[in-house]
Amino acid sequence: MPKLLDNINKANDIKKIRPQDYSRLAEEIREFLIQNISITGGHLSSNLGVVELTMALHLFLDLPKDKLVWDVGHQAYTHKILTGRKDLFPTLRKLDGLSGFPRYEESICDSFDTGHSSTAISAALGLVKARDLNADQQKIVAVLGDGALTGGMAFEALNNAGRLKTNMIIILND
Repeated sequence: MPKLLDNINKANDIKKIRPQDYSRLAEEIREFLIQNISITGGHLSSNLGVVELTMALHLFLDLPKDKLVWDVGHQAYTHKILTGRKDLFPTLRKLDGLSGFPRYEESICDSFDTGHSSTAISAALGLVKARDLNADQQKIVAVLGDGALTGGMAFEALNNAGRLKTNMIIILND
């Protein structure tokens, strides 16, 4: 049986997969992550735990038009796979290779370069402000996890988002 993952070569290719095959695709992604991260190193458990969430986001969003911001990026490997970077995984975390974090230089689907915890909500708020100033209709999602709410910046951004009554989605995956 051919692998479903072989049909994922760019953003939104997941939308060509039949809903009854989503479980099989999730299983293939997990197998891919285990095989590759066991060789290159990287954040395995956080990525195994976010496969279905990432698939759902990619089915819901129209990337790169819509914006997806990962806090820290430890959970973004499935996102990298679903945006056409699976063939680069042998270079994960190597010099000039695939970054372990979202990186705009790698893909326009990476809306924000991450690296410091607790910044996703603030970054997403900036994207919301730009969207609103341009009267665009983008969906903007911030995904938090891996300790993001241990930083005061996240709470300040939550406060600001509430005060501004912004139209954005914040997901806490903990």
